[in-house]
Amino acid sequence: MGNAGNRLQGALIGCGFFAVNQMHGWADIADVDIVAVCDRDAGRAKAMAERFAVARVYDDAAAMMRAETLDFVDIATTPPSHRALVELAAAHRIPAICQKPFAPRLDDARAMVAATQQAGTRLMVHENFRWQSAIRAAAAALQSGSIGRPFFGRVSFRSAFDVYAAQPYLATGERFIIEDLGIHALDVARYLFGDVSGVTARIARVNPAIRGEDVATMMLDHASGVTSIVDCSYATRLAEEHFPQTLIEIDGADGTIRLDAGYRLTVTTPGGSRAEDVSPTLLPWAERPWHNIQESVLAIQRHWVDCLRADTQPETSGADNLKTLALVEAAYLSAAEGRSIDPDTL
Repeated sequence: MGNAGNRLQGALIGCGFFAVNQMHGWADIADVDIVAVCDRDAGRAKAMAERFAVARVYDDAAAMMRAETLDFVDIATTPPSHRALVELAAAHRIPAICQKPFAPRLDDARAMVAATQQAGTRLMVHENFRWQSAIRAAAAALQSGSIGRPFFGRVSFRSAFDVYAAQPYLATGERFIIEDLGIHALDVARYLFGDVSGVTARIARVNPAIRGEDVATMMLDHASGVTSIVDCSYATRLAEEHFPQTLIEIDGADGTIRLDAGYRLTVTTPGGSRAEDVSPTLLPWAERPWHNIQESVLAIQRHWVDCLRADTQPETSGADNLKTLALVEAAYLSAAEGRSIDPDTL
């Protein structure tokens, strides 16, 4: 690792709905080869291997890690399997990317971080929303200092898109929108405004055909002094469907930043307003409206490769993502108990 002259060899574990995007992303990175894929459903693994010309197929991750010489594994399975797979990779001293949510429980996530730290390997959570080019552009505008000290923010994702059609399991869990979508928005709020000392949340289930909540409103107290609102809904029918865009508002002492629908970024300062189109690139393998997420998959995977080459910690390392996962747990606890929760106490 760290030798730029060598190609990196990786393996994918989990060949479901979203993993196709990850495979396209790896194919676009010139010095990475996915040499094996693994899924408990051997037919699904074989189909993925044939689609992306991968040489070897497994239905057992332990067998794959014993047989292959790997520079990393990309874990794209469901959360209940994450801990066992990350700990298995750590036991083989193989760096791992783990799909979000990191784990069903904070204790599991902490154990995963500890295992990789003890093994001396890298662990990154595939938390890709902060890697969307429009969100990076909003962050760059904030970091430039042009609007002065920020005091208020909003990260909003509101839609009536039928997410259940492609992922029917989303309708069956006791938890839904905070755990599946809100985790992304909470991470964006942390990325923009820093760590959080208090979470106050309210949730609702509008759609009677699902089990979990499909609406969530969360107020965050950031240590930086910013108060932010993170709001998510899959029950909001608009004149124009914005899925899967995240909208951002930032108010500062000297101006404002707005990331509006259609990827329009407007920065207003005492000198006036400037607006620019920060639309994501439509990659050759991407499709609208998913292209902003698909672009961010490639961006985060490139970041992972850079970190492996340089032997540095990823921006969304396992240790960092513990803080985002704690916000999810704090939001659910706040909604249940009707009070503000300090995520550091969980």
